[in-house]
Amino acid sequence: MDHQIIFEAEVDVPEGLDDLLSNVITAALNAEQVEAPCEVNVLVTDDAAIHQINLDMRDVDKPTDVLSFPMFDLNPGEHPGEEDADPATGLVPLGDMAISLERAREQAARFGHSVEREVCYLTVHSVLHLLGYDHLDEGPMKEQMRGREEDILSALGITRE
Repeated sequence: MDHQIIFEAEVDVPEGLDDLLSNVITAALNAEQVEAPCEVNVLVTDDAAIHQINLDMRDVDKPTDVLSFPMFDLNPGEHPGEEDADPATGLVPLGDMAISLERAREQAARFGHSVEREVCYLTVHSVLHLLGYDHLDEGPMKEQMRGREEDILSALGITRE
């Protein structure tokens, strides 16, 4: 599937991070059996910028690790179709994500794994949000989302070590 991943970095990022995240997003969309070609916008930034986005868009006055802004109101297992594609591009505008590389570095150190693994986890987490997954409760929805995250990362060979 020819998805288009638009990558923007407001901070210095490790070499190859854009390609890694494109591969992870494509793998997550494939794992979720999204058949229409999608466009996903990715912003890699720092805590101050993601704090401002969180405040502006969600009225939450604190930084976070990742934010997801889906274009569609989906439930897990539902997918946008080609009828949802932008006629000019032929791509479904799935949504946007913002990742704080600063927060990812802190969390990677705390959890004892690489920054790349943490950013990949946050990316898969965000793709699942774009596809309607949520984790507002501590029950079945969160468990379902965590299971999909681990399945996708494991298939990519991205482990916690």
